[in-house]
Amino acid sequence: MRDPEIKSWQAVQAEVLRRINSREWKPGEFIPHEAELSREFGCARATVNRALRGLAESGLLDRRRKAGTRVALHPVRKATLAIPVIRLEIESKGQSYRHQVLTRGPAVPPAGIRARMRTEPGVKLMHLVTLHMADGKPYVFGDRWINPEAAPGIETADLTSLSANEWLVRNIPFEGGDFTFSAMTAGSREAEILACPEGEGLFVIERSTWNQAQVITSVRLTFSPGYRMHTEI
Repeated sequence: MRDPEIKSWQAVQAEVLRRINSREWKPGEFIPHEAELSREFGCARATVNRALRGLAESGLLDRRRKAGTRVALHPVRKATLAIPVIRLEIESKGQSYRHQVLTRGPAVPPAGIRARMRTEPGVKLMHLVTLHMADGKPYVFGDRWINPEAAPGIETADLTSLSANEWLVRNIPFEGGDFTFSAMTAGSREAEILACPEGEGLFVIERSTWNQAQVITSVRLTFSPGYRMHTEI
């Protein structure tokens, strides 16, 4: 029996996942081609492609160009990373939260940021430097670039009462992103903002999010000494 029309990629993904988990599609077996699935679900082939791509990235499907797509024999378990709201992270530790906007305004990004944001030379983006504090002490500071075209309303938003981090999570949906983790030693700027000695070891996260058309934001988060990150697989 033909399934009722499934329009969104999320709904397609949920149905594919159901078939994998119920063993309707067994490990190692090829699944129907995208064109066949798009006819069955009554949606565009691009919608099916988006759904299958997400499951392949999570390790549940094995996609090979020209060979087709099969259910993975040995699914790879991957760490799950969400975009945290820093206020909630701090409050979950029983600490009081406060944040400051140190600088805010339109600016032409340097070449490295422009490449990450995929914008043309000379295009101005919103640039924000913010400091988040726990119990009155520096917790993390963010150096963030935002494309206003991809985040409608951000230019007039009150980002002093609600941080850009929380405003974006609440208001702007995204379809993809990436994380980079690194360590650095505190220079004079980091030492001043985070109230730590120069040369102290610091944990850094660089993160970007995007939708189908544009990169929404790219942020570099530098945490105070002693920060620890936890995730699950």
